[in-house]
Amino acid sequence: MKQIVCYGEVLWDMFPTGKKLGGAPLNVALRAQSFGHKACVISSIGKDAIGNEIIDEIKSYSASVEHIQTSKNFSTSKVLVKLDESGSASYEIEMPCAWDDIQLLDQDIEIVKASDAFIYGSLIARSKSSRETLFSLLEKAKFKVFDVNLRAPHYTQESISKLMEVADFIKFNDDEIFEICASMEFQDEKLEKCIEFIANKTNTKQVCVTLGGDGAVLFSNNEFVYSKGFRVKVADTVGAGDSFLATLISKLLQEAGAQEAITYACAVGAIVASKSGANGDISAQEIENIIQQTK
Repeated sequence: MKQIVCYGEVLWDMFPTGKKLGGAPLNVALRAQSFGHKACVISSIGKDAIGNEIIDEIKSYSASVEHIQTSKNFSTSKVLVKLDESGSASYEIEMPCAWDDIQLLDQDIEIVKASDAFIYGSLIARSKSSRETLFSLLEKAKFKVFDVNLRAPHYTQESISKLMEVADFIKFNDDEIFEICASMEFQDEKLEKCIEFIANKTNTKQVCVTLGGDGAVLFSNNEFVYSKGFRVKVADTVGAGDSFLATLISKLLQEAGAQEAITYACAVGAIVASKSGANGDISAQEIENIIQQTK
């Protein structure tokens, strides 16, 4: 069992059919917990009814809410989710909201010090308060995982560069890595060249890029490892990348081989995409079945 700490947004994803618990760091924490790890999220809700509902919903997963603060200044976050015909999601994110106001607390410093992995994203760095808290916590973390989530207009290239420079592991999707490389005046049509550029430029030993339905590539120990992914009927893509990351980090912390880790992570991401919402139940048998189907 490993201790995984996630930092960032908790919120309600507002679908046309109703609201569902969300926020990339929370999704990662819940999926990591489902694999038997101790996991928590450092975040903030508002002093309001929908914030109380988030706490109740997290508790329903038997997950910790000890590190979720209550902001005196802002309300609980809601994000409008729009799905296109293929199930791909786009988001309208309110600003400011409670998770823009995460304070540096002693109990959070201690849990980050004790963590085996500290996972953070780019969206949380949009506000001064939460960004300063993040960088203070990063100084205490042993293994820092940066989950790049480019949500225009909620990021700057300067902030992305700083967040990459302190990371031990960076995860992108393919659009994100090409955009970031271009902003750093490096352009190459070959994905592997872009990955090597980021790894060298930021001195990051592990870089992963997801490719949607086409799988993912992991660069680790100066080697590339690939998964072609798994074909499923997509319900929506919300949280699929989060579950992929939670699974990949879980496997790597358990010292699984890179090929096993990325294959398993792609399988879990595909299963999540085949279901509505980010945090549906997944059984070990479901994962094994989808992996066996491709052999």
